[in-house]
Amino acid sequence: PDSYRSVVNHFGVGKPTMGVAVMQVANAIVELLLSKVVTLGNVQAIVDGFAAMGFPNCGGAIDGTHIPILGPDHQASQYINRKSYFSMVLQARVDHKGRFTN
Repeated sequence: PDSYRSVVNHFGVGKPTMGVAVMQVANAIVELLLSKVVTLGNVQAIVDGFAAMGFPNCGGAIDGTHIPILGPDHQASQYINRKSYFSMVLQARVDHKGRFTN
């Protein structure tokens, strides 16, 4: 992982400028995403919902997919999937109604 020093050297900015940028990003994450954190929900209702569909003792359904991305400049080979295109993996769990829980 990069340190403040390597980032400020790479971009040619001072540590105070970098500190301001980090705080702006952190505040934006809190403001925009914190209220959208997904929670597990009522576990018993989820288990009962799956049982009603014929899946007893099931607390969720898990699946994943590859999301195509533009190849990054740094460590591009880490983002090439088995079908030879750049992607990031999304793995998610849903409840008995198809709502994301994790």
